[in-house]
Amino acid sequence: MVRVAYRGGDGEVRASAGGRPKCGGSTGKSVIHRQPTSQFRPVMSTDMEQRHLGRTGLRVSRIGLGTLTWGRDTDEHDAADLLKTFWEAGGTLVDTADAYGDGEAEYLLGRLIDGLVPRRDLVISTKAGSVPDPERRVDGSRGHLLAALDASLGRLGTDYVDLWHLHVYDPETPLEESLQALDLAVSSGRARYAAVSNVSGWQLAKAATWQLAAPGVRTRLAGTQMEYSLLQRGVEREVLPAALDLGVGLLPSSPLGRGVLTGKYRTATPPDSRGASEHFAPFVAPYLDDTASRIVDAVTTAADGLAVTPLHVALAWIRDRPGVAAPVIGARNAQQLTAALSVEALNLPDEICRALDDVSAPVHRYPDHDWSTL
Repeated sequence: MVRVAYRGGDGEVRASAGGRPKCGGSTGKSVIHRQPTSQFRPVMSTDMEQRHLGRTGLRVSRIGLGTLTWGRDTDEHDAADLLKTFWEAGGTLVDTADAYGDGEAEYLLGRLIDGLVPRRDLVISTKAGSVPDPERRVDGSRGHLLAALDASLGRLGTDYVDLWHLHVYDPETPLEESLQALDLAVSSGRARYAAVSNVSGWQLAKAATWQLAAPGVRTRLAGTQMEYSLLQRGVEREVLPAALDLGVGLLPSSPLGRGVLTGKYRTATPPDSRGASEHFAPFVAPYLDDTASRIVDAVTTAADGLAVTPLHVALAWIRDRPGVAAPVIGARNAQQLTAALSVEALNLPDEICRALDDVSAPVHRYPDHDWSTL
C-alpha cells in the first residue's frame, strides 16, 4: 500500500494512508480552489511500486524511463546519470526503439548495461517497424521485424529484450504476419513479452484477439504504448476500453503533454527547452494553444494548493488512471528526472482528480458512449 507523505514547516512528517486513488472518471463538475502553499512539500520515496503489465506476470516500475533523445540530444554522460538515478530510485522499465537516433539510443543504452547498472535489474523495452525510408515509413513484414530485432539485440549487447513492440501498424502487411514475428521472437527467447504501439482501438482489439485465439501457440499481448496525458486523452475513446477488456497494459508516452504540463511554456518558450529546439519545436507546438493553456492553468492551480509542482500533479494523474501500468518519461537530465520520480510519494485527492478530469475532458459522443445516454 502506498502512503502519501508530506513534511510540514515544523519538520514533522505527516502521512495519510491510502491505496490507489480513484482518478478513473468524473462524477460531476468540480472546481479547483487555491489553498495555502507553504505548509507541505513531498518527500522523495526510495522504493518505487511495481505493477503487472496487463494480464501477464511481467512486473514493471510504475514510472518508466524513455530514451527518445539518447545518442542525439542526450550524450553518454547525461544518459549515465539518468540511468543511475532511475535505478537507484527503484525504477526498472527502460524504453527505447531501433528508430531512436537511428539506433544510437539502443547503442548507448547497451554501453551502460552491466558497466553501470546490472542487466538483471532492468526491464528493457524496444520497438521495430518504423523505418527511415521516405517511400515507406513503416515496415511490418516478418522478415524486416525479425532482422530489426537481431540488430537491436546487437546494439543493446544482450541476448533478449524483456518487451518487444510493433512500433506502428503497417497497412501494407497482413496483421497476422506482423504478429507472427512477435510469436517467433518470444518462442526463440529473443523477447520475453510482446506488445504493440501507436494503434487505433480496432487495431488493438484485432491484434489482441488474434493472439488470444490460439493460447499456447500465439503470444498474448502484454501492453501497448500510446501517447496519453491531460492534453491528449484520445485513447480513452476506444484504445483504453479495448485494452482493459483484453487485459493489455497501457504504457503512456509523453505523459507530461510533451513537456507543456510542467508549466514551463506558460509565459514564454525557455531557450533551453525542447520547444526551442529546431527538431522538437514542431512536436511541442500543437499543445501551445488556448485549450491546452486552460488545462495547464488548472494543473498549476492544483499544484499550488497541494504545495507541489505542476509536473507532480500531471504525472500523478496519468500514473493512476485505470489500465495504466507505467507512464514513460523522457527527462533531459538527472535533476529533471529526480523531480519527476519524487511523485512516488503523492496520491492526488479525489476532488482534484475529478476537477482535472472535467477541465480536460475530450468530447465523447456516439458511438463512443452508450447510445441510450445521448
